[in-house]
Amino acid sequence: AIPVRALRAGIGFALQTVVNTLSSGLILLFERPIQVGDNVQVGQLMGSVKRIGIRASTVRMYDGSEVIVPNGDLISQQVVNYTLSDRNRRLETMVSVAYGTDLEIARSVITDAVNSVSIVSIETPPQVLFLGFGESSLDFRVLYWIDDFDSGLQTASEVGIAINKALVREGIEIPFPQRDVHFRNSVSLDQSSDEPDSRKRSD
Repeated sequence: AIPVRALRAGIGFALQTVVNTLSSGLILLFERPIQVGDNVQVGQLMGSVKRIGIRASTVRMYDGSEVIVPNGDLISQQVVNYTLSDRNRRLETMVSVAYGTDLEIARSVITDAVNSVSIVSIETPPQVLFLGFGESSLDFRVLYWIDDFDSGLQTASEVGIAINKALVREGIEIPFPQRDVHFRNSVSLDQSSDEPDSRKRSD
């Protein structure tokens, strides 16, 4: 009797899994929370949806590999869809300048540098926000938009290069961490070598 009950329980769980998988596939196909071509994140997975099936979907990772994701995971887990409504995306670049820099001039130079990058969206002006006084620097947070999600890495690279060129051209220093080291009770090597060795036996 016990094996029969265990078999029935196993069959029940299996059928429940099958029904859940099929219902998840139907939800994806009819409600369309994600579509083929969308850029999504499921847990630690990030990539582009290549196929949506009844039981599972295929997500192509940015390194070229493909992952088969059960449709149940796409329904039960939190899914970030970066391109559900449109392909616009906001990017962020952190910029630091040295103490003593005129903040208004620095902000103007950074803003002009971002605007000089052609693939940055012109519909939404960039924001250059002063974050505060860092340990070795004055810190800015630069926010800007792009029209195509796929150009994110290229745009961030070009914006960083443009900002660096502009700061160098204007003579605005980009700081690096500095540390002051204090020595206490230090003895020079010459002094230590002249001291008598207490371990030597006197004649």
